[in-house]
Amino acid sequence: MLAPNDAAPAPLGFVTGHASATGVHREGNEDSVYTSPWSAFVADGVGGHAAGEVASATVTIRLAAMLDATEGRISGEERLRELIAVANADLALRARFDPSLDGMATTLVGLFSDGKQTFVAHTGDSRAYRLRSGKLELVTRDDSLVQELVSSGALQEADVRRHPLRSVVTHVLGGAADDARAVHLTAAPARRGDRWLLASDGLTDYVPPPVIADALTGGTAQEAAERLLAEALRYDARDNVSVVVADVVSHREAPAYSPAFGGSAAADPASSREL
Repeated sequence: MLAPNDAAPAPLGFVTGHASATGVHREGNEDSVYTSPWSAFVADGVGGHAAGEVASATVTIRLAAMLDATEGRISGEERLRELIAVANADLALRARFDPSLDGMATTLVGLFSDGKQTFVAHTGDSRAYRLRSGKLELVTRDDSLVQELVSSGALQEADVRRHPLRSVVTHVLGGAADDARAVHLTAAPARRGDRWLLASDGLTDYVPPPVIADALTGGTAQEAAERLLAEALRYDARDNVSVVVADVVSHREAPAYSPAFGGSAAADPASSREL
């Protein structure tokens, strides 16, 4: 039995904030957002494909429904991969019953906690950043054509923003089994005080990293999310913009379980919750 001073540390979860906007250059919002005290993610329906907003909402709502059983907490990497595979399979199932949805797809970037470790799941060009001790670090690597060109030396990083094919992604969730297997999953010990940013490319394609870092610093998670959205609109983002800011805290400091949705997931008939 542990003595009082040797009690096991409290598990680490999240205090989150989120924001999502269609923007002035788009007619609809194809992004979807989910947040809870143990997990959060952003899904961006792939532009140019059928029903991107349906794809992002389908994956988001299916993942959220499965996470409900544990109030958003996951039991490890294997379980997380199972959940993503099931949500991905739902895309194929939905398209089978409605052929007009054939070809729909979505990116996914998510943050998940088992109380001790932080898992980052990622496919596509939505991104995860970590702010630690004042330093902003990009944790994910885009699954995109321009990233492959940069990695091969055929394109300079400074030219990415102006490249006409910068929106072409090389891996997404589209219903095929291989799509789920291609999801990148990394794990690291959870560290209290870290601040994470999950963002669709509507933010990162238009707002420079130093501006993102400044907007992400200080205030509550919700205040930071609102500042980031304001910066994206100030920089005239030509895409939907969705962000989640998640602060790593002792679960005793986290709010009671009450998952929240944003973007197209908030408007989907399968979800009864609003922003």
